[in-house]
Amino acid sequence: MGKAFGAVAGVGAVGSLVAMKKSWDPLPSVKAAGFTTLDMTIYPEGELITEKWRGKPIFVLKKTAEMIASQTESQKARSVTVGGSEFMIAIGLCTHLGCIPSYNPAEKSFLCACHGGMFNWAGEVTKVPPPRAFDIPPFKIEGNNMILGEVGPEYKAMKDSGITL
Repeated sequence: MGKAFGAVAGVGAVGSLVAMKKSWDPLPSVKAAGFTTLDMTIYPEGELITEKWRGKPIFVLKKTAEMIASQTESQKARSVTVGGSEFMIAIGLCTHLGCIPSYNPAEKSFLCACHGGMFNWAGEVTKVPPPRAFDIPPFKIEGNNMILGEVGPEYKAMKDSGITL
């Protein structure tokens, strides 16, 4: 009788653990929400478009020929090429306190009004207090699409070289 009770209790314990483990796993809908696919052919040159990924603003700026011709080596390193076009992609949060900076197309710069931090069109700090450039979200390039939330070789190279966190 003791062995039978132990066997039943063991089966019940295993069943309970399996059920608990399933309840901890994220739902498929939650996993799918972690990825955002952007069709990079739809963005106009020189116009900042704000997308959304995991509740965060993502700045997408297709560079103009003038921007490409005048960019520095550090700006080239932050550039993402998709389908022959160059883009600035960044999480649109100030790296100082997480405010959302506004873009001034005439000056091609971002201003964080909270504490006066400024960034250039490539996302680099031009006026402190922000401690670093805009962070770049994890991305993977597939043809003319960019998948935010997946780590591709281009993003991995940027992360390994210290361009983004």
